[in-house]
Amino acid sequence: MNRLKPSLVRQLFVLMLLLFLLVLIFKEIIPYLSGVLGAITLHVVMRKYMDKLENRGWKPVFAASLLIFLSFIGILVPITLTVVMLTSKIGKAVANSEKVIQAVKNQVNEAETYVGYDLSQSIDSARVANWLSNNLQSLGVGTFNAFIAIGIMYFMLYYMLVYRHELKNLVISYVPLGEENLKTIGDEGDELVKSNALGIPLVAFFQGIVALIGYLVAGVPDPMFWFVITAIGAMVPFIGTALGVVPVAILLYSQGMDWQAIFVLIYGFVVVGITDNILRLYILNRLASVHPLITLFGVIVGVPLFGFIGLIFGPLLISLFLLILKIYKHEYGKTEEKL
Repeated sequence: MNRLKPSLVRQLFVLMLLLFLLVLIFKEIIPYLSGVLGAITLHVVMRKYMDKLENRGWKPVFAASLLIFLSFIGILVPITLTVVMLTSKIGKAVANSEKVIQAVKNQVNEAETYVGYDLSQSIDSARVANWLSNNLQSLGVGTFNAFIAIGIMYFMLYYMLVYRHELKNLVISYVPLGEENLKTIGDEGDELVKSNALGIPLVAFFQGIVALIGYLVAGVPDPMFWFVITAIGAMVPFIGTALGVVPVAILLYSQGMDWQAIFVLIYGFVVVGITDNILRLYILNRLASVHPLITLFGVIVGVPLFGFIGLIFGPLLISLFLLILKIYKHEYGKTEEKL
């Protein structure tokens, strides 16, 4: 009877122990994983500027502090304002949801004579309002976890910037991959991070600006709110700016502003659509090209896992998974073929 070699048994034991510890650590860090990914993302974006500041004579501590401060002003402040505004609107929507649903039922009652089917009785106002209350409020950021994630992000980012050379050597010494594959991960990983963390939000922001101009021309109520909704929708493939344009057109039509509603629809699907193609051609082609399906599945995975910022980190996570899968095939596929 063949027995397993003691060396193989020890190797399997160590691998199982590593897997167990990895699952245990990952399970506990999931609520704050966005902070870890945020630190890695900002490190990739800021590393070049850190080198420039040090070459000009800045001490690493002061250079890292300046970059962290600028990231706080440029990233966290707008995100915080957006979340506060959306949370306020969601709260109002939940508070008035039964009234809105009742108004919809009244409109349905008028349409039933043409349809010949009793639709209004199948709409339970209280039940729908309860569903909205339970689900819409979940879009708000969990305050405690968010603060811890932000603290972890900046704590990690500081040391990743100040000790970036030591960190690079440490990662190389621990990762069991060849030097060529490590370089591939580094180069392609940088491009993927820049494309997801810079390209996608930039395209969405400029699309939102173009749509905002149309909203202002048409006299849309609360245009800044719809600007945010349109920009968020622009980050979701196959939905895009229609997430903001269509509800705005319906809102205008319901208020008797017929030509404004038609204008918003035409402007949204033609002008904003053309802008989308131009921006993606100019911005994303200068970075790494991300397939729309990767972005779509990234959003599906990222939003439940990370919340609002999952729109960015979700596609990044899927892209990194596919990159590591490619590296695994390159590292071990040739060995298996030889066997």
